[in-house]
Amino acid sequence: MTYTPTIGLEVHAELKTKSKMFCGCKNDPHEGEANSYICPVCMAHPGTLPVPNEQAIEMVLMFGQAVNATVAKYSEFDRKNYFYPDIPKAYQISQYAYPFLSGGELKGVALTRVHLEEDTARSQHDKGVGSLVDYNRAGVPLMELVTEPVIHDAKVAGDFARELQLILRTLGISDANMERGEMRVEANISVSKEAGKLGTKVEVKNLNSFKSVESAIAFEIERQAEVLENGGVVSQETRGWDETKSRTFTQRSKETAKDYRYFPDPDIPKIDTSKHEAFSATRLAEKLPKLPENKRIEYKNLGLTSEQIEVIIAQSDVDAFFAMLVENPTCTGDVARLAANYLTSDVLSLIQSGERQLIDLNPKHFLELATLLNESKLNSRIAKDLLPDLFTTTVGPLAIAKERGLLQVSDAGALDTVIKEIVSEYADIAAEYKAGKEAALQFLVGQGMKKTKGAANPAVLKELLEKAIK
Repeated sequence: MTYTPTIGLEVHAELKTKSKMFCGCKNDPHEGEANSYICPVCMAHPGTLPVPNEQAIEMVLMFGQAVNATVAKYSEFDRKNYFYPDIPKAYQISQYAYPFLSGGELKGVALTRVHLEEDTARSQHDKGVGSLVDYNRAGVPLMELVTEPVIHDAKVAGDFARELQLILRTLGISDANMERGEMRVEANISVSKEAGKLGTKVEVKNLNSFKSVESAIAFEIERQAEVLENGGVVSQETRGWDETKSRTFTQRSKETAKDYRYFPDPDIPKIDTSKHEAFSATRLAEKLPKLPENKRIEYKNLGLTSEQIEVIIAQSDVDAFFAMLVENPTCTGDVARLAANYLTSDVLSLIQSGERQLIDLNPKHFLELATLLNESKLNSRIAKDLLPDLFTTTVGPLAIAKERGLLQVSDAGALDTVIKEIVSEYADIAAEYKAGKEAALQFLVGQGMKKTKGAANPAVLKELLEKAIK
């Protein structure tokens, strides 16, 4: 039988605020000694009161602008009740009925809502006898995004998560490193024989890589279909993902909203976003950077390939460097394409090998190198040889090339002596070419490049050799 899978995603992202969500503790859960960034508020001591973090709310509303979501004029925080050692209060301050954002769209996937809550502490179960809890993460601002159940393919789900990470990093509101738990994906998956009808929903929690997202969804679709084919019933439950065995496993029965006994937090006033200047749409729009989709359009118009564009915009430092290049009015057409080609290949190769750092490369000098290439004043071999030097010198590539005699020679008169020497020294090879052996000409061009130490324009050299031999 053919089964139709339906997938909805829930994604949590830690926000890069200076302090935690409801107290003044430093927001830095990955550094410092365990339980060093805590206070009576985030440890839920009696008599303490939470105060919402304005910066965190502003970040969520900025994200709303990026995905065209509707901002709630009225919003409130709720208590989500459950007991676990990583929740000091025995409830989590979250949002239920009135989230900050509703609707919107990202990567073609419709969004249901985006709300704010506090993160939990971090439990460690591999430190010997018993478990340990580090409360440095307790209270860190956490943005939760929920999609509509409109995804029907594991790859689409993975691509959505990748684009979300890119948006969060572009906005500067989250580092969203999945391996550090700064972005966690949960997938709700069901299969049905009837198109348009939902099956029993199974949640797979805490997927910490894009590969895991896609693999877990693909496995779960196959598992549920097999259960139904064998006459069984899919249980509504929460499952985990075993990376080693590449399979999901049962964790617990699936809770519903009723199980959490949501109710408005009586200690936090209701929020009218229209009354806060920091939350105004105009102010947020002014702070909004150029979004990935707009960059794709701009760079495509410059003639870059899709692969080059994705490599550039996926890395913030590379993206910023290329943005500085295209700000120059001379970086258009062939120059822009040459710059992108060298940036995404040779430059990144030097950086990834640890030989150089992008911060040491002067954008002006790099653009000059691309311009010299485009004007045929340097050939590609010389340009590749000069590139590492641009990281360690304050001198531009033109000055270096002149000093070393590396400027490409395209003048026929300047190459005349070299041509005569080659035809004389390799008269037998020249005769082979004259007799119709095309490969012989390439050998002669190579000898010319050697004699000129790579400075000759190979196209001109080839043309002149052809004429001389014939």
